Amino acid sequence: MTAQKNQTLRQHLAAVKAGERVFENAFQGIIRMILEPGFEKVTVNGKTTYDFNIFRTGRKHTIGMYDEINSFVSFVKDAAEGGSSKEMAFVLVGEPGNGKTFFVEFLCGKYRNFLSRDRNRKYSFRFLDVDKIGSYGRIREIDSQTYEDPMILAMNLFDDQEENRKFIAEQGFTEEEVDNLYRNYRPLGACSGYIWNDIRNFHDYDLEKMLDSVLVVPVPMSESLGTLTGKYPAKDKITSSAVDLLGEESIQRLLHLTDTNNPYRFDLRRGALARVAGGGIHFSDEIFKNKKDLVQVYLGVIQNRAIEIDGYKWPIDSMIIATSNNSEFNRFLSEKEEAPIVDRCRICYVSHNTNYRMQEGLTAYAIGSESKTTLTKETLHQDPNLNYAASVGVVLTRLPRSEKLTPIETMKLAAGEVAGEKSIKALAEVIDTLGQEPDITKRFGQRGLGHRSLGRSIQILKESSETNEGCCMVAYDVFKALERVVLDYVVETNERAKYLEDLKTAKKLYRERIMTEMFNAYMDEPFAIKKDVQNYVNMIIGIDAENLGPDRMWKYKDPQSGELKALKIDERYVKSVEERIGLKTEEQRSSFRTSIRKIYGQKISVDPNYDFMDNLELVKAVTDVRLKSDIAGAGSLIGALANRTNEENQKLYDRMIVTMLSKLGYCRTCSQKTIEYFCTQEDES
Repeated sequence: MTAQKNQTLRQHLAAVKAGERVFENAFQGIIRMILEPGFEKVTVNGKTTYDFNIFRTGRKHTIGMYDEINSFVSFVKDAAEGGSSKEMAFVLVGEPGNGKTFFVEFLCGKYRNFLSRDRNRKYSFRFLDVDKIGSYGRIREIDSQTYEDPMILAMNLFDDQEENRKFIAEQGFTEEEVDNLYRNYRPLGACSGYIWNDIRNFHDYDLEKMLDSVLVVPVPMSESLGTLTGKYPAKDKITSSAVDLLGEESIQRLLHLTDTNNPYRFDLRRGALARVAGGGIHFSDEIFKNKKDLVQVYLGVIQNRAIEIDGYKWPIDSMIIATSNNSEFNRFLSEKEEAPIVDRCRICYVSHNTNYRMQEGLTAYAIGSESKTTLTKETLHQDPNLNYAASVGVVLTRLPRSEKLTPIETMKLAAGEVAGEKSIKALAEVIDTLGQEPDITKRFGQRGLGHRSLGRSIQILKESSETNEGCCMVAYDVFKALERVVLDYVVETNERAKYLEDLKTAKKLYRERIMTEMFNAYMDEPFAIKKDVQNYVNMIIGIDAENLGPDRMWKYKDPQSGELKALKIDERYVKSVEERIGLKTEEQRSSFRTSIRKIYGQKISVDPNYDFMDNLELVKAVTDVRLKSDIAGAGSLIGALANRTNEENQKLYDRMIVTMLSKLGYCRTCSQKTIEYFCTQEDES
């Protein structure tokens, strides 16, 4: 068979020398993949950490997990540099639904994409024409069962290592380059070594004929084959066995092999490990749920990096990464005789996401990106506040109680926001104190409603009759759904009580959000603030008027329309505006009023339509006061919206609905329900 381009061993070595292909172990490949796109410095919970760009790309990427990703990158980097990590497995331990499996599968997907590039592609070798040797029956071609790199074959061509080094050097490698290659040296696996020995003897050590029997082939990249990235989920304890990991003796091969000592009689690809042994990632999901003898198999594989059957050895080059939930891990730890396996693992405790700003991205994943429809195929609208309400609700359940900080202060600081006088140091102290807890579940972010619970609450929201009838997922209804999830799925009484209390706090935050939204809708009228500014100006002109009666009503002629108007002078409103500007003393107020009156006298005579809207300081102060009196004070705006018996109030309501529909992303259902909620006194702080 004629070898094609770069399919002979010599051509492969030349391609490695030219930089067209690479020879590196699994850890070196993974760390190169992570570091090539670069990283950013970020501050999380008061500490500087690193944000690796590779984990933030893609349609559905990881969100948060800074500490966990940094631990993982440090682990891989240490192993790539020959540290103790290369004899360990990386185990992610945490509550269900906090992204452990998602992170590993995302990593595996990125690694497959990385290896699909020509330069990074993994290669193995195939022995040709083995049927001519005589002891292999009708088997013509044999692949390396553990996908060994052709460079490993080059390092084991002869029994004498010096001859092997000399062969590699003849392909153009310098002494230093050969030394670097040999840092990743490992012997051939039992069957490859045995077959290669047969080939050497058959060709009477004629190197050219020996090399003609070797074909370099790319390792298949298919995810479904489990090559390069393979997942082994914990199975039931009766049907699972070491065969699932290591492989077993193959009856089909024994029918062909006349030499019963040939280790090729073992079919290693029947097991999950051999398929990832050529520089891949082995993912063991829920590793501690496996029965003890299977965990013992992992013990040997992690430490020795080899598949061992009946005394035969196949060295493997793969990173072993596993997950486990807290309860299974604690059960495993309680069995003291199992300590050696934990000793060979780098345990990384994964917390829930506690940054409510980032949670909005995770909530978007839970809601889904596809357009939604009701049972009658009508378009299902999403309340613009739904994401915020759900995100705040779940994040508050994940924050532990603290004497130093209130739940809202903790939430704000965890998101990198300002929380009054409290600093990020206070949060860092709380996290450090909780970090001393021997019970992992009491540490920061370890307990709370996970991503699956959030997903369930969105499902409950979608299936409700209110959602289907109104054709809208109304934000306030998500709290009912979250409460239902807490009552149905949280077993522990204390936790359930805490979560329900947290949801009450979330409702208060939602209330504040709605106040802002209502003001946005209310302020859409371009003349609302202008009217208030003019009222303030007219009040300070009329406040000292001689014809001011005890009812504080002042009649004046509107310079714009020429009509006679009546205005009730509200001294409290005037003082509120002036306090917002920062005028504390009577002297300061008097000076400011004089300046306004002076401007009024100068401007109105020239331009009767002058409205003071260019006085930004005054406009801002009036806006703030309106926000306080109309919204938080539950004064005129709530009164007007709640009581729509007169025409003016109805117009205000209709105008706000139009604004909400056209500019703020609401539909008719959620706009009406939001105004209805705003008019009640529910969830007032």
